[in-house]
Amino acid sequence: MPLCAIAYRSDAADGISVDRLNALVRDASHHNRLAGVTGVLLFDGSRFLQYIEGPEDGIEFVYSRLINAKSHKNVAELARGHGGVRRFPYWSMHWIPVEQHQLHALAVADWTMIEKHRSESGVVVPAVAELTALVRPHLQDAG
Repeated sequence: MPLCAIAYRSDAADGISVDRLNALVRDASHHNRLAGVTGVLLFDGSRFLQYIEGPEDGIEFVYSRLINAKSHKNVAELARGHGGVRRFPYWSMHWIPVEQHQLHALAVADWTMIEKHRSESGVVVPAVAELTALVRPHLQDAG
């Protein structure tokens, strides 16, 4: 079954606490494991950017839960694609705090080639490269 990936950004619900966010991520991790989905969630204190990957049926299940979640609003899909390789196979879900400017840069980055791990020239796709660079220091938390 081909890999599917979705990236989106959204605004956090008013007053979301770190404790609430941790509980949401624990719940998401459980459902994602069942669906075969992995990914990462970035949070700047008021906005989210999430990247999820997995089998298409798993992604559709998880994404429908995300769209209907009360923990955020104004969901805007940045990209959706098929193919490639898992970029975050080690996390069923993990959240990482980021600065507002970092999340904004990712939200406006080029997500048009989400389907490919590398372009034909061998250069990593810009948005995925930026996401990977932000996540790299947190890899010791993998597992």
